[in-house]
Amino acid sequence: MTVNAAWNIWNFRKPLVEALLADGHRVTILAPADETSARLEELGCKVCALPMSVAGLNPVEDLLLQRRFAQAFRTLAPDIVLSYTIKNNVFGARPALAAGVPFVPNVTGLGTAFLSGKLLEQVTVQLYRRAFASLPCVFFQNADDRDLFVGHRIIREQQSRLLPGSGIDLEHFAPVPMPDPAGPPIFLMVARLLRDKGVLEFVEAARIIKARYPAARFQLLGALGPQNRTAIDAAMVDAWVAEGVVEYLGITDDVRPSIAAASCVVLPSYREGAPRTLIEAAAMSRPVIATDVPGCRAVIDRDASGFLCKARDAQSLAEAIERFLALPPEVHAAMGRAGHAKMAREYDQALVIAAYREVIGALTHGRSD
Repeated sequence: MTVNAAWNIWNFRKPLVEALLADGHRVTILAPADETSARLEELGCKVCALPMSVAGLNPVEDLLLQRRFAQAFRTLAPDIVLSYTIKNNVFGARPALAAGVPFVPNVTGLGTAFLSGKLLEQVTVQLYRRAFASLPCVFFQNADDRDLFVGHRIIREQQSRLLPGSGIDLEHFAPVPMPDPAGPPIFLMVARLLRDKGVLEFVEAARIIKARYPAARFQLLGALGPQNRTAIDAAMVDAWVAEGVVEYLGITDDVRPSIAAASCVVLPSYREGAPRTLIEAAAMSRPVIATDVPGCRAVIDRDASGFLCKARDAQSLAEAIERFLALPPEVHAAMGRAGHAKMAREYDQALVIAAYREVIGALTHGRSD
């Protein structure tokens, strides 16, 4: 399994790893090392450090990364590679093909490449096309991304399979009662603090709403992202906190208490694969508000489990929040129940594990132990 940060496997793919280990597979994680590497080793994985830059496209660095993949695949001799995140997908595919190893990427989102203008998009399309043309299977987390890849002739439709994100553990993210309606309404955004996640629109919408509903609280939970070119810097966050427009909760290993305390979870992202924060919130029976964009709209039953607003539009987001505030508590609770029902029906992690077991079985059948 290869990804741009070991924590990604620990936070989002741990149930899959546990299932693969239980099935008798040997699992190696090829990723930049971090504080979760030791936990993955305790779980039973082998962790191999992969030096890589996760920010932007640099021809020299990316060529070196492709060579590192080639060397790693020769040394490790895997029976199959499961890949996640853009650079690992794009630059790991061809070395795997050259080594005769089945390579199965998961398109977890398109990142900033498809949001930053035509030139970068065209370069990215060509990179994907070269990498994915001969692959047996490409997983997608929403139909919009799949259709975009097919429309750009990056892949053929028969190569694609849809997954419900990384799935959700419905016991771990169990439903909890709504907060006391007598208290102030709390709107929580859980995301890395990037412009592409809609952080600026969230803050501006908070200003609009607090002018009309001074008791309303707006909270940001997530890491600052200095390696991403759309990152919000710490000074800007400090200024918002000093202004009193938002509360910054920092980072946490367990988002459940923050979701449980929230009245509604908000994600004004410009584009997503399958937004984990919305899936976790809905599983815990929280209403959600998100942008009407690929990824976000797939996890919301419009006007039943949450509301959709326009992307890059703080006023539209504020209107959706105000619409939520106008509803009685029993409707908020009903929205939360609708969201949980959708997650149980469509996003159970067992569906993801079953899909990977099927593909692994098909692509490794007959390979020697």
